[in-house]
Amino acid sequence: MTDRHGDELRTQTPLASKPVHKGRIVHLAIDKVQYPDGSTGELEMIRHSGAAAVLPFLDPLDAADPRVILIKQFRYAGGGYLYEVPAGRPDRTGEPWEECATRELREETGYTSENLIPLTSILTTPGFTDERIHLFAATELTPGDFGRDEDEFMEVVTLPFSEALELIRTGAISDGKTICSLLYAAQFLRP
Repeated sequence: MTDRHGDELRTQTPLASKPVHKGRIVHLAIDKVQYPDGSTGELEMIRHSGAAAVLPFLDPLDAADPRVILIKQFRYAGGGYLYEVPAGRPDRTGEPWEECATRELREETGYTSENLIPLTSILTTPGFTDERIHLFAATELTPGDFGRDEDEFMEVVTLPFSEALELIRTGAISDGKTICSLLYAAQFLRP
């Protein structure tokens, strides 16, 4: 298989894999792998189900400065509250990414969308995890009820798109999926 630039893509299967920890969200293993030069080695590998994230627009994309919805969520690993796009893991094996994004949007913000737009997908930290997040934008929103998990502590934040971009520049937004979603939308989605 090749990517759109003609580069060969390989799915690397470990020569051996030793499970270390199987958790609710991630699984850690020590994999014996073969490198491109034929040599072998061991790598720590965190396996993750993947996730979907969605950037909700309250106003039409062609508005002068459309409002976006972010969440300000408590993240222990991040040291406190972070601005993020709504995101989450599939509820079941095989759940389509569009369905996952739609569900997370409703659960975390209370909004539903009439128009879900696929943006791209990103590898979060390919040096040690296979986690891939599928990014979407949502328009034509309708307010509704939340459905948050009991370990989710967040508030919904509405701000102009230009202000969200400025929060990236100043470092107030440091979450990778959020930065990617906003910058992708600024470069490729908005007129």
